[in-house]
Amino acid sequence: MAYFKKIAVLFFSLFIFSDALAQEKFTVSGIMSDSKTNETLISVNIQVKDSKITTFTNEYGFYSLTLPEGKYTLIITSVGYHTIEREIDLIENLTLNYALKPETKQLDEIVIAGKQRANIRKPEMSINKLSIATIKQMPVVLGEVDVIKSLLYLPGVTNAGEGQSGFNVRGGAADQNLILLDEATIYNSSHVFGLFSVFNPDAIKDLKLYKGGIPARFGGRASSVLDIYQKDGNSNHLSLNGGIGLISSRLLVEGPIVKEKGSFLVGGRGSYAHLFLKLTDNQNSAYFYDLNAKLHYTLSKDDNLYLSGYFGRDIFSMYKTFTNTYGNTTLNLRWNHLYNKKVFSNLSAIYTDYYYGLILDFMSFDWKSGIRNYNVKYDLKYYLSDKLKLNYGVNANYYDFNPGTIEPTDSGSPVNSEQLDKKYAFEPALYLDVEHNVSSKISISYGLRYSLFYRLGKSTVNYYENDQSVTYNEELKIYEKGVPIATKYFGTNEKIAQYDNLEPRFAVSYEINKNQSVKASYHRMAQYLQLVSNTSSPTPLDVWTPSDNYIKPQLADQFAVGYFNNFKDDDYTVEVEGYYKTIKNRMDYIDGADLIANEAIEQVILNGEMRCYGLEFLIRRNTGALTGWVAYTLSKSEQKTPGRTPTEIGINNGDWYDSAYDKPHNLAITGNYKLNKRWTFNAGFTLQSGQPVTYPRGKYVFQGIIIPSYNSRNDDRLPAYHRLDVAAILTPKAKKERRWKSEWVFGIYNIYDRHNAASISFRQNSDTGANEAVKLSIYGIVPSVSYNFKY
Repeated sequence: MAYFKKIAVLFFSLFIFSDALAQEKFTVSGIMSDSKTNETLISVNIQVKDSKITTFTNEYGFYSLTLPEGKYTLIITSVGYHTIEREIDLIENLTLNYALKPETKQLDEIVIAGKQRANIRKPEMSINKLSIATIKQMPVVLGEVDVIKSLLYLPGVTNAGEGQSGFNVRGGAADQNLILLDEATIYNSSHVFGLFSVFNPDAIKDLKLYKGGIPARFGGRASSVLDIYQKDGNSNHLSLNGGIGLISSRLLVEGPIVKEKGSFLVGGRGSYAHLFLKLTDNQNSAYFYDLNAKLHYTLSKDDNLYLSGYFGRDIFSMYKTFTNTYGNTTLNLRWNHLYNKKVFSNLSAIYTDYYYGLILDFMSFDWKSGIRNYNVKYDLKYYLSDKLKLNYGVNANYYDFNPGTIEPTDSGSPVNSEQLDKKYAFEPALYLDVEHNVSSKISISYGLRYSLFYRLGKSTVNYYENDQSVTYNEELKIYEKGVPIATKYFGTNEKIAQYDNLEPRFAVSYEINKNQSVKASYHRMAQYLQLVSNTSSPTPLDVWTPSDNYIKPQLADQFAVGYFNNFKDDDYTVEVEGYYKTIKNRMDYIDGADLIANEAIEQVILNGEMRCYGLEFLIRRNTGALTGWVAYTLSKSEQKTPGRTPTEIGINNGDWYDSAYDKPHNLAITGNYKLNKRWTFNAGFTLQSGQPVTYPRGKYVFQGIIIPSYNSRNDDRLPAYHRLDVAAILTPKAKKERRWKSEWVFGIYNIYDRHNAASISFRQNSDTGANEAVKLSIYGIVPSVSYNFKY
């Protein structure tokens, strides 16, 4: 106890000493925004000229910099905007709000085109920042810029498979990615099984993908964090953005509620390719629609209020077989408050609802499931000095899980109405992050997150002999469902299970010179929610379930090192990173696991482990008529579920086997060529190792039934996945006095018509009796043309 008291006194003394020093200094702070829309800008770099003192705007455009009294020149830079040099005389606290101009040159100031460069000084690594301006220079898909597709061109990121939703980061599963839209969780990031993303590009302001070195304010997932912010809306004037394509169209309207004080944004998208199918004999259907909305109002110079929301739905049906409906709903009310020039706060109340429905026509029943969560979070940032910044806060998540509501669709259905026990959970957490410039060469960030998780009633819990919900048949050498020996009903908010975890974070940067640095990072993440998914079916099952007595929380530890270099006057950037990640308690399914309407899901699940490691390369050209990058990743992702006792064989004999997300080779090339003011061309090429699968090695006949036999799990692979997308953008000559701007986008998805395998199944030819393999391909070549406009 005395030891901790000494640490507390030392820590408190540090604050007092820092504050004493701060009394002899002054602070310059303010908001950075877009001059055309008054939209706040994220990650604007404010640097003191001829020094290494720098800071960045936060997610709401706020910055703060404390310096000794004197005259300084501030250099303000942001990708896609002109760079500003501004002289200040700091003899008192100063508020400097500045509107960056994306096009018009500014008088009496030095104006330089901003470049996208690797951040040499800051200790953050394994982080990819993409502004919407950068994304719009990347290959378009079906005439529309796509946020998720842009991520697939980054090192360490792969698609989840042809026709599958989501993406994989550094060998992790899709459900191990925390996806946030204006701080609200998105549980499924794709439309039409990966063809489109749920994010309307016209409504997006900025995004960051954290693959490692994840700050302590984030938690709940084992692999990555995708943090996306919507635009606030144009508070200067009314504007329209939209596009009309062959497959889908979109429209976004934004404008002032009160000029320069309040704004609104409303955007909608929808696809209609299914309508053309109705003109033929094809009765199958696949389409989506979504809606983005946001309100912003400035209450005072220190207070801002935001209300944002999203609603989306996908409908996929195969005639007289099934209909699958799923989508996200989010709502977030936020209040920003500036306590003083050094302390910025954000209070958020967030609601999220993910719905998943499945109607099986051949079984005549309707199955609905989903997850709702209610989240309150309070974050603060304290700009203590030019060398020390603190981020700290608390958040509390309450979850309501519906594992399944079953209703018969007609009187002949073999099923009865049933509501599986709903599940409830509570996940509070608190965190502290420190950004510390130790010296002119070394910068570090370190932090700690303390998370708790409570699995709550009301529901009935099964108990099993030896506390094992899965039993092992010694004679047949197989795992079977356990038989409950007792049950217990837990009332509302009674505690069923409890977990808590300390999640440390650390990153360090050593600056070799102004253009080169080496970095290292470590983080631990705890994931208390698991996605129960059977991706071998035509419509992957999508059921989220909380950790409990039998399903343990996943614990991920990741180490990473990297080298970063900007050269040729920042025209080129090279980034090289290596990583090693282990994950405990990764769910594995026993052979023959049934997942739909399974009220005792713990009977088909074992807790295993996972390890992922790899080397990532990225070289980027930042300037010139031709820009883009080449990314290559060499990696490995493996799982192991050993036996619980010496006599058990475990899954795959307890040996390591390739996980379903193992893609040893991943090459992505993207390029954008601006021919002239009217024509721009872009292209993107992707080459990935085939997804691991398990093929039958033989067959045997038992009581007249042909049964396939298998060897090791995931011992085979689908053919390699590769695809080339190209697009040409024609910008008609616009009259200066007209506000209407437009462009034509001509694109070809999968230009050489590669039929990538979504799956391979085996069957017996009815004519010859021979066994044969059948490849299922979802997408071939897809040409498109769209008309985009802006007013």
